[in-house]
Amino acid sequence: MTNPWVATVANMMNRLPTPDGNRYATAIVHGSLKVLIYAPRQNDPQQPHEQDEVYVVAKGNGQFVRGSDQISFEEGDVLFVPAGMEHRFEDFSDDLVVWVVFYGPKGGEQPSP
Repeated sequence: MTNPWVATVANMMNRLPTPDGNRYATAIVHGSLKVLIYAPRQNDPQQPHEQDEVYVVAKGNGQFVRGSDQISFEEGDVLFVPAGMEHRFEDFSDDLVVWVVFYGPKGGEQPSP
């Protein structure tokens, strides 16, 4: 039996790619919170999103571009992107898998003081 409040990398990866070829699938939804698994291959074509976003790197490594910044990432790292900001994974390993957590209102939350 599947539990709608628990998602594992293994179970979610069995759903990828989706029938229409997407490299992401929704795992959990609750209010404004949406958790997905994302496993791009070769390139990362994503565009800015309407909500704030957190990536948790489950597997792999590479470079992450966030606005004008570029940083190295590896398994276990957590990356934050505010709503509307350009971002993408570059030069990443073939096994890259990240949890994506969208939350909050469209346009993002207000920064902490």
